Amino acid sequence: MNEVETVTRWTVLDDAHEALNNVVSWIGTADWQRPTPCDQWTVAQVFQHATGDQLAWAAAVVGGQGPADDPFAPSEHVDSPAAPTLTTALRAASDAWATIAPDVDDAPTPLPQGAMPAPIAVGACALDAAIHAWDIAVATDQPSPLTPDLAAALMPAAQAIVELLRSFGVYAPALTPEPSDDAAATLLRYLGRDPGWSA
Repeated sequence: MNEVETVTRWTVLDDAHEALNNVVSWIGTADWQRPTPCDQWTVAQVFQHATGDQLAWAAAVVGGQGPADDPFAPSEHVDSPAAPTLTTALRAASDAWATIAPDVDDAPTPLPQGAMPAPIAVGACALDAAIHAWDIAVATDQPSPLTPDLAAALMPAAQAIVELLRSFGVYAPALTPEPSDDAAATLLRYLGRDPGWSA
């Protein structure tokens, strides 16, 4: 059973949160120090980054307390168990987005682009959760949680935000698409990730 009961009207965010929550629930003690597709970051660091980012999104949308630590400088330490920390972060983001109507043109974001239409902004928040769910899954030998349907729903937000974020080093250069790519592989390559990555 998913520990996070979302209350949003945003299916893409609910699906991304469920993906992240599910892969984290299967992390074993020995998995936290495994390498991930995020260069030089372990599973523990990706988890901390993903958790912190959801808190940052919540704070940007409704104000309040953001992450205690810099999500872009995660440590190797993970509280045990990690689930309550993640539950708090996902619930905060879900509750924040429940206050934003789909027709809002200037939804606040923590991104350098600033405010943007709500469907793109919530998609950007969901993208962060979903892509790090994939990072953790492939690093810990779990099935990919990034379905073609979820990836297709995330692509408009990715196309709206990623190019500027590449200039800050947040995303690697895009990889060349392959003819056999489905929507999930297309999104991963656009984000600079190899769909066939393994440790």
